[in-house]
Amino acid sequence: MPIQRKRVTADPSHAIASTPVGRLRRLRRSELPEDTIELARFLIGKVLVRDHRGNRTSGRIVETEAYPVGDAAGHAFIGLTAANHSLFRAKGHAYVYLIYGLSYMCNVAAERRGIGAGVLLRALEPLEGISVMQRRRGTTGLTELAKGPGRLATAMAIDRRCDGIDLCAAGPLWLGVDDERPAVRLSRSVRIGLTKEVDRLLRFYERGNVYVSGPRGLRR
Repeated sequence: MPIQRKRVTADPSHAIASTPVGRLRRLRRSELPEDTIELARFLIGKVLVRDHRGNRTSGRIVETEAYPVGDAAGHAFIGLTAANHSLFRAKGHAYVYLIYGLSYMCNVAAERRGIGAGVLLRALEPLEGISVMQRRRGTTGLTELAKGPGRLATAMAIDRRCDGIDLCAAGPLWLGVDDERPAVRLSRSVRIGLTKEVDRLLRFYERGNVYVSGPRGLRR
């Protein structure tokens, strides 16, 4: 389904140029890399689409974090449980959990079925349904709408009901790609807010994009 993108102003210092999005198509599971870290890189520039209560919202993924097999910071490290079972689904399924009782985090399962690993979606550049995102977030700001994983989930109406959804199949939450869009400039850094495996360079983001989260020093 084609998505039209409007010219918008993020704030007085950032004018976001209108760029043709082209025809968005659903990602096929066979296109997803076999490796968690490669998937985290691959997802930068792809589009997350949410259809909820008659509204469509979408955003281009501009920041991810990889939690590969054996990573002590990852939820799969303790093994399969009732809470994290979606991480052990085939790559391309959603794993959604609640942190601190406040914010939902949306992840993409990253390995073969039975192997636990995932990619956290940390930030989106809003594309479609911006007014709906603003209403959900209670703000008219643009750059802060989906900057950070908790804000991303709120803006996209993602909660535990989205856990286990196949993001490569028809449904209320899915991953798309614009084949006409040029490749992004990619950077990497350490992940944010961890107490384990803190030195691993497993955070990936689009260089220079104002929608990327985190301390300014990690966005250079």
